Amino acid sequence: MAGPQHIRIEATGRDATAAIQEAIDVASAHGGRVTLVAGEHVAGGLTLKSGVELHLAEGALLRPIPDYEAYRATTVRVIAEKSNRGMIVARDAENIGITGPGRIEAGGEHFIIGDDATVGTFVPAEFRPRVVVLEGCLNVLLDGFHVTGSPMWTLHLVDCEDATIRNVSIANDRRLPNTDGLVLDACRRVLVEDCTISTADDGICLKTSAGPDAKAIGTCENVIVRRSTVSSLSCALKLGTESFGDFTNVVFEDCKVVRSNRGLGLFSRDGGHMRNIRFSRIDVDCRETPDGFWGSGEALTVTVVDRRPEQRAGAVENLLVEEIGGRMEGAINLVSTSKAGIHNVALRGITLAQGPGPLGTGRSFDLRPTFADIAPRVEAEGRPNAWTRGADGKVVGLCDYPGGVPAIYLKGVRGFSAHQVAVTRPTRLPEGWNPTDIIEDLT
Repeated sequence: MAGPQHIRIEATGRDATAAIQEAIDVASAHGGRVTLVAGEHVAGGLTLKSGVELHLAEGALLRPIPDYEAYRATTVRVIAEKSNRGMIVARDAENIGITGPGRIEAGGEHFIIGDDATVGTFVPAEFRPRVVVLEGCLNVLLDGFHVTGSPMWTLHLVDCEDATIRNVSIANDRRLPNTDGLVLDACRRVLVEDCTISTADDGICLKTSAGPDAKAIGTCENVIVRRSTVSSLSCALKLGTESFGDFTNVVFEDCKVVRSNRGLGLFSRDGGHMRNIRFSRIDVDCRETPDGFWGSGEALTVTVVDRRPEQRAGAVENLLVEEIGGRMEGAINLVSTSKAGIHNVALRGITLAQGPGPLGTGRSFDLRPTFADIAPRVEAEGRPNAWTRGADGKVVGLCDYPGGVPAIYLKGVRGFSAHQVAVTRPTRLPEGWNPTDIIEDLT
């Protein structure tokens, strides 16, 4: 009986899709490793098979072809921002891995079609592939490789179980939307550790998307994220906004959030509940951004909004945020406009410096995404699932704080406690700031 296969692929700098895929297929027969050796490897869509580790050796560069049509054979079930294709995909596979220390240069610059300076973002192409999409997989290892310039979501795990993501680095364009770093979508028993991510969109994000039948593809359960450093112009460590299924037992600990828009966030929109969530020992550096990016400078944001009139959002319950330090140019927001509400929130050992930012965008709290973003009027200015301007010219979902910017803003919260919470504010408050530190809006 043949043992594991160990296949080396030499670098040619030319399209090697067929050769790499053939090696993966051969290795899958008995399990094994396919190694891309030092040098440049060009490829279209690749399908990872059970029992195979795709290894990018020291000095190896995988350069995916910058053309959406190069991935017509690697379509995936979960569509994201019109994307139904991935550069490297796996479906219902077991015991698979992608390992480093080599890198993937994903070519995101080829999927930019304009520059919208008014909201601070590039205009992306309508169709963009994700870099890695793993669907329904068991026993997954992503370890030690580097990704730069993703056109869309970078690493997307969908309905996977028993996954470990460690020592992975991602560096995407800071002005290209929807370039999320790591998306764990309805995954169970996942460990993320010692990763470094810099991107325009969400850094490490948990979701529970809907399938073609509009029902949740699954739940997110028992996820640990630790010792990772994330920089994001959206939200660095996040749950939602796709939230059709439940989120249970999620921990973020011993992480650093640097040069980010929002630090920590829970965004309930689609019916799934978020229960037993903990953020511990996290340093944050949260700064204002232009209105094209959601939020502006908040260390912590929790919003519960009925995104669709016919579907109530799920409640947020049992949230612990402890030993958080650093700075913010916005406020801490816990806001529910849905009857689902926010229940049992504890802040403990919070030490933050709150100062004004250069843009003034931190003077509003942000309820996006709303129904206006997913179903904008034909004549409305904006970009779907990003921003829409109302008849008054303002971005829909941006709301002024009543009485000015506080340190902590509460609305629709039941069961809130704060112990050893210190938010240092300017001695002379800037214009548009509220002299009261904690505001509870009962309207």
